[in-house]
Amino acid sequence: MKAVITATAKYLPESVLSNHDLEQILDTSDEWIRTRTGIRERRILKDPEKATSFMCSEVALQLIEKRGISADEIDLIIVATMTPDMMFPSTACLVQKNIGASNAWAFDLSGACSGFIYALNTGAQFVAAGTHKKVLVIGGEKMSAVMDYTDRTTCVLFGDGAAGVLIEPGTDENYGLLDSRLYSDGRGSANLCMPGGGSLNPTTHETVDQKLHYLQQDGRQVFKSAVVAMADVATELMTRNNLTAEDVDYLIPHQANHRIIQATAERMGIDLEQVSINIDRYGNTSAATIPICIAELHEEGKLQSGSNLILVSFGAGYTWGGIYIKWL
Repeated sequence: MKAVITATAKYLPESVLSNHDLEQILDTSDEWIRTRTGIRERRILKDPEKATSFMCSEVALQLIEKRGISADEIDLIIVATMTPDMMFPSTACLVQKNIGASNAWAFDLSGACSGFIYALNTGAQFVAAGTHKKVLVIGGEKMSAVMDYTDRTTCVLFGDGAAGVLIEPGTDENYGLLDSRLYSDGRGSANLCMPGGGSLNPTTHETVDQKLHYLQQDGRQVFKSAVVAMADVATELMTRNNLTAEDVDYLIPHQANHRIIQATAERMGIDLEQVSINIDRYGNTSAATIPICIAELHEEGKLQSGSNLILVSFGAGYTWGGIYIKWL
């Protein structure tokens, strides 16, 4: 049986960090950021008492309410994040506690910006196996917690947020999550990473002074790799499922950079009108970007029964992949 999405939800913090705000603390400008990234502003979770689990819990509660079910009907909670509240326990377990999902088991999945794609595919396997009937799949990040706000090459790119879906067994094999392709290549690991805080570089005064607990990236290498990988996996899914560019109602790419999104669409032969883009308002929210796009399209009534969606992502690892969904 195929897994189908039966509810969508998102959570964006109220606090907005605009390019003009960044101009006050960095050697940068609104024009410089917009022309290179397409970003105007991003959301920041400013409350120091709140972290990724808070945003993911808000999403989970919305999903349960929208579907009209109770929390104890949830079988499984998967949270995709690279900014967990802490090393352990998992953020998913904190969400399970927060929403009172007493019958659910829960785990985190670390796939960086591809985390939601990985998690959605994983959750769908449990549904397809017939062992789980209601699975929450959530991507959430507090990227502001791992940003060096003196480094204009990284901090201008990222924002905070969370979003997710409820998946359940479908009754028609022609609808739902119909196909997926997932990839990894660890040879790119040094190009996008956060070196500090793990067992290799545990937290010390030295690692803090060396700024090893902030995100680091080789933007040029990531750009080139992301465009090729996302376009290729999308094309592969289209070929495997006999889809043309005209058949795709929405390409939903990871929101890393407007130029990456545009180059990916051009490489695929997809018109930008068919592409979900919100990076201008939220920046790169890592594992949350794709489910935020899905939630917005759903809220706006743009997803009709039979709509063909291609989800594609690329992230640290390297990790990348795609999912083909025919909307129920």
